[in-house]
Amino acid sequence: MRIDLNSDLGESYGAWPMGQDETLMPVISSANVACGFHAGDPGVMRRTVELAGRHGVAIGAHPGFQDLVGFGRREMRCSPREVEDLVVYQVGALAAIAAAQGAKLQHVKAHGALYNMACVDPELAGAIARATAAVDRSLILFGLPGSALLEAGRREGLRVAAEVFADRAYLASGALVPRSRPGSVIHDHDHVAERAVRMVRDRVVVAIDGAVVPLEADTICVHGDTPGAATLAKVIRSSLEASSVTVGSFSTRTEL
Repeated sequence: MRIDLNSDLGESYGAWPMGQDETLMPVISSANVACGFHAGDPGVMRRTVELAGRHGVAIGAHPGFQDLVGFGRREMRCSPREVEDLVVYQVGALAAIAAAQGAKLQHVKAHGALYNMACVDPELAGAIARATAAVDRSLILFGLPGSALLEAGRREGLRVAAEVFADRAYLASGALVPRSRPGSVIHDHDHVAERAVRMVRDRVVVAIDGAVVPLEADTICVHGDTPGAATLAKVIRSSLEASSVTVGSFSTRTEL
């Protein structure tokens, strides 16, 4: 049994430091690199790609709304064409930086509000999938299990990966509890690790109302901006490996 462990990295900007990239990178298998719209800048993008290369971590583009002030977590009303353009722009930028470092992108994972909106909006999901395919049809598109985002990716002929969040509370619908609600983020490391193992081995998660929700799990996210993220990632990885689950990127396996 295998699982990918990903984290959102490269989210520093100019003189503003963000996240725990140096300590997270040795623990994860895939890095979602901010592309300059919600966070990051060209220098940070390049350094993050270099860091991933040193640790053998697969690289993915992490495009978001053009919203540095709101860190891409505010909903913005953009047309599908506008979303398609902003995703092509960001994925293309990171692909060029990766190529300059002798690397290649593995996947695309939308960020924040863009991700959440596209998981339930087929038009936005289609825009992200088309943009991804336009840049490189070999890229894997990440999204919530059963979401419009994964459906759109499949329609475009892309490989898709169902992403789960061990440290986020779930609704009975399978959607994440909005960050504005109390209890949306789970801080107990042991509890988070236990949830991660159950997500992978049993393919279920217990929702905030106690409902047992079935789900697919191809990759687990650890948010890089969460306090103690590096320690949490280590606890999750150790728990998975103790349960005979191998952690590795999609680049190290042939099936998905």
